[in-house]
Order: sequence, then structure tokens, then C-alpha cells
Amino acid sequence: MKISNLLLCLLLIPSLSWAEANLKSIVDHVDKLYRSQTSSTEVEMEIVNPNWERTLRMNIQTETMKNTFIDILYPNKEKGAGTLRKVSEMWNFFPKVGKVVKVPPSMMMSSWMGSDFNNDDLVKETTLVDNYTGKFTTSSDPSLHTIELIPLKNTVTVWGKIILIVKKDNLMPVKEEYFDEKVQKIRTLYFSDYKNMGGRLIPAKLELIPEGKVNQKTIIRYVKAQFDTKLPNDTFSLINLQRKR
Repeated sequence: MKISNLLLCLLLIPSLSWAEANLKSIVDHVDKLYRSQTSSTEVEMEIVNPNWERTLRMNIQTETMKNTFIDILYPNKEKGAGTLRKVSEMWNFFPKVGKVVKVPPSMMMSSWMGSDFNNDDLVKETTLVDNYTGKFTTSSDPSLHTIELIPLKNTVTVWGKIILIVKKDNLMPVKEEYFDEKVQKIRTLYFSDYKNMGGRLIPAKLELIPEGKVNQKTIIRYVKAQFDTKLPNDTFSLINLQRKR
């Protein structure tokens, strides 16, 4: 009996290792969906709440998973405002007052430009593959992977759990559900409108809906995307953040 149990364990080890590796590769793929060695994208962000609506258009440039530069193009009253993340530091620039404000780590989960996305969502300081541990859970749809992600102990986040749902055939995300530390659902991010842009398949539409808030959501639409494109040497600098455009 002991020998048979040992053999069973030995047979299971490769499959468990493969499952873990497969899960990690899926999560890493989702993390890097809009990133490469470098990327340059143009997006529209539509912010909707019961009291007002507005649309921003912006350029987002990235370098690996470490650096992000966001430049707002529209509307005119917001034009020139921007965000810079360099490794573990982040700054916002407000051209009307000519002021650069450094964002402390405690504010990474705060709203970005009044949207339902937070600072960390936009600049991706926290990655799912490095800051969470995951496992496959039962899916009601056999064409989908359902992955439960729990933050590691040293991860600075307000999320107690994230449920990631991904298509099995092309590894495109369908939605992410975010829960607080009490396992109450706080928001859901939906992915749709899958398009080939910049030589890769991406969801061109992201819709973030906060739980329990009527007529409130934020939609991101990708207009253009380039990956592994050459960027100016000073892209990720405070000088560039404050440059008049």
C-alpha cells in the first residue's frame, strides 16, 4: 500500500508542476497583454457617473513592466496633464498650476483622474504574477479558465482576492472580479472587442464597473497600439512630464 501511494505521488508531481507552470504562464500573459519591451498606445477613457460624464484621450508609453508615461491629449482643459511611473516612483503633472506632485505608495489605490481605475491600474506597479498566488477553480463554462488569485503577504494592495476568467483557446481575458479583505466584491473589469493591433491580439475595450454604484462605470477603448517601437531616450523623465505639448 505504501509503495502504491508513493508511485501515485510520483505520478502526480509532474502533472501538478505542469498545472502550476501553465497557470503562471496564463497570468503572466494577461499581465503583459498591453506591454512589451516598449509600447506606445492611444486610448480613450470614458468616465460615467450619475452627476457627470467626460472623455479623455491620451497617449500611454511603456518600457517593460517598470516604466509608464501617460500624456493627456484631450479635452483641452486637461491637455498636457500627465503621469510618470519610473520603477517604484510615480508623479502627476498639472499644467494649469505648473506643478509636479509625487504620488506616495499609500495613494496607489486612489482614483486616477476621477475614474474608477486607480493609480496602480494605470501604471501597473503591482503585477498579478509577481504579487499574487493563484490556483485553478471550477468553471461553469468548459471553454474558460477560472483562476483565483490571493495576494502574497508582502503585497501592498486593498484586494483580498481577484478572480480572473480567461478564454482557453486564445488566452484572452474575459473579466476580472475584485474582492476586498472581507471577500466582498468591489468591482468587475470586463474585456471585449478583441482586435489585432500592433501585431498582437488584445481586448480593445475594457469596462470597469464598481459594485453597488448605479450608473457608474469607466470605459477604456484602445484606438492605436504599437509594440516594441522605438521611444525617445527621455520619455520616462520628469523633464518630459513637464514638457509643453
